[in-house]
Amino acid sequence: MVKDYYKILGVSRNATKEEIKRAYKRLAKKYHPDINKDPGAAEKFKEINEAAQVLGDDEKRAQYDQFGDVDAFKRASGFSGFDASDFGFDFTDFASFDFGDIFDRFFGGGGIFGTRRKRGPSRGVDIRYDMEITLEEAAFGTEKEVSIPRNEVCMECNGTGAKTEEDIIDCPSCNGTGFIRRTQRTPFGLFSTTTTCRKCHGEGKYIKNECPVCDGTGVVHKVRKIKVKIPAGAEEGTNLRISGQGEVGERGSIPGDLYIVLHIKKHKLFERRGDDIYLKVNIPFTVAALGGEIEVPTLSGKAKLKIPPGTKSNTIFRMRGKGIPHLHGNGAGDQKVEVIIDVPSKLTKRQRELLKEFEKESKKKGFFKRVF
Repeated sequence: MVKDYYKILGVSRNATKEEIKRAYKRLAKKYHPDINKDPGAAEKFKEINEAAQVLGDDEKRAQYDQFGDVDAFKRASGFSGFDASDFGFDFTDFASFDFGDIFDRFFGGGGIFGTRRKRGPSRGVDIRYDMEITLEEAAFGTEKEVSIPRNEVCMECNGTGAKTEEDIIDCPSCNGTGFIRRTQRTPFGLFSTTTTCRKCHGEGKYIKNECPVCDGTGVVHKVRKIKVKIPAGAEEGTNLRISGQGEVGERGSIPGDLYIVLHIKKHKLFERRGDDIYLKVNIPFTVAALGGEIEVPTLSGKAKLKIPPGTKSNTIFRMRGKGIPHLHGNGAGDQKVEVIIDVPSKLTKRQRELLKEFEKESKKKGFFKRVF
């Protein structure tokens, strides 16, 4: 039979967290093994807590709703089910308590998971910097210097946050453990909880006298110039990660990373499509008719392009390897050149005479009949 967490708690799939809490409270009281001596009560109690552990957590609930099946959810999320030892107290020590309060301890305000561990300073945050570059810089690569405002390690205290090393002591409230364990006696037994020490915020250390430069944070705000290498073949939206160049966390903890997001300026001549570039050029109708060689711009300078006789307008020629170098591999894209036949708007007397002769000659050979 397929297990359904909603059915276990007896709530609908659109139940609010408050409704789930009430259902959990009612069922947990009913099936707690110290109250209900039925042989199957312990297993039922475990199912109830497992269901509440998932449905009471927004992220786990969203994952479960996505799969709709307990086994599939566990395989995908790595969730192993309910274990009383995870919560810092022993269910066998009590028979009845405020289970609504226990539910809040599980899932409210960040819950109780992991509070038995000493909490160290958190990693610094990552920084994003949007950089605009030219098409040529994207094609061939370059090096840029950027100014990044960020938090850095305070050199006065070397990131400790303390005025001197002697000012860092074990927290007197938790004896350096980072957590506080409280045991409460009830008519049905003992109830123990483990919470983060408020004095040291779980770090286990306490600073008697703070550094006057950073006010005990271990960091100061500065603007740092950083050189960034742009790889050849960079694309729009390319994300460059520079490890350890983000902000430093409190009291000199591991810094975050710097992410450079590239944006390529619009080019006045070229249009980029993948690793190919496109260019439109005008050619005289005489070159289109007779053929010839023209000079065209490329990303690396001028180049010759051969035009065969009888070329029609909008013909596209390929210049192999004249495009953008491949970012993850050898070689480069191509340059595609679309030729537009340029018809002069003004003609000299001699040009008009020559064109009229051309027209007469074309009619004799039936040129216009073939065209039309």
